[in-house]
Amino acid sequence: MFPYFPFKREILFKQYQSPLLFIFLLVLFSGLVGFFLIQDIQKTTENIENIYLTQPRLPAAYLKLNQGTLFFVGDIMLNRGIKSVVETYGGGNFEFPFFKIADYLKTADILFGNLEGPISDKGKNVGSIYSFRAIPEVLKGLKFAGFDILSVANNHIFDYGREAMEDTLIRLKEAQIEYIGAGFSGKEALSPKIIELKGTKIAFLAFTNLGEKSWEAKENSSGIAWLSKENLKHSIKKAKEEAELIIVSMHYGQEYQLQPTKEQKDFSHLAIDLGADLVIGHHPHVVQPIEQYKRGYIAYSLGNFVFDQNFSKETMEGLLLEVLIKSGKIKEVIPREIKINNLFQPELGI
Repeated sequence: MFPYFPFKREILFKQYQSPLLFIFLLVLFSGLVGFFLIQDIQKTTENIENIYLTQPRLPAAYLKLNQGTLFFVGDIMLNRGIKSVVETYGGGNFEFPFFKIADYLKTADILFGNLEGPISDKGKNVGSIYSFRAIPEVLKGLKFAGFDILSVANNHIFDYGREAMEDTLIRLKEAQIEYIGAGFSGKEALSPKIIELKGTKIAFLAFTNLGEKSWEAKENSSGIAWLSKENLKHSIKKAKEEAELIIVSMHYGQEYQLQPTKEQKDFSHLAIDLGADLVIGHHPHVVQPIEQYKRGYIAYSLGNFVFDQNFSKETMEGLLLEVLIKSGKIKEVIPREIKINNLFQPELGI
């Protein structure tokens, strides 16, 4: 690449005593080196440009790699101790519970959680001393955190009766947050919600068999999607006709148990056998194992996310499940540890 000059600085000083001559030769040598270096860079640049120009151009949609990220979190309860902390320390701003984690949550393309109890100012307490009903202002916090879709299929959605449940569905829709696991009819409750993410259609379903069977949505009455073999078969079959990925949320199991019950395993395995790709579990309020079953994944319980159960270490922990998808399939499942601090704010574990 460069010309070869067979001399050394010592020889130059001996042969040419004039400093001016030495300076002249040094400048000349530097100029020649620079010339050849520029020529070499230009040729390299031209080669790179030619390689780029001769390659087939890919469609812009393909450049997105058809991939995305889904986050799943555990139980969210915005009443009782949470409400008290928000009023005392957060100035009544329901963004407060999510201050420590909102920035990370917003990196997801789709954020999913389980909403424990209605969001309403309607209805009467028909449950117990453990009934929940969050005030409508909590929607601001859920929007701030970036939630796209919530399951309402659980044993607390009817704590303030059918009126509060229906009001919750209306308010979520107005806030542009999708809900699954309940509806104004049996058809709606059992139908998948389809969200398209970068070319992949994802179906979301939710069920519970906790609470009263009378809460089940019927043909002409509102209610929840009841967890049964028949309903799973019906809903997953419909989802397979409409989407490439199927995600099923189940509110099941026993509270505070660190291992799934046989019933949890049976329903979860059945869902995968029927065609689901991922099963997300809630209700035990503690973290339970994640299992890869055949071609699918099961997170039996993600534990708590925003909750005031500070009576044990286990109930102040949870998991955020990060699911990477590519080309219509689950590429990777990554569990992230969640710690709930003394102000009931979830934070990423170290």
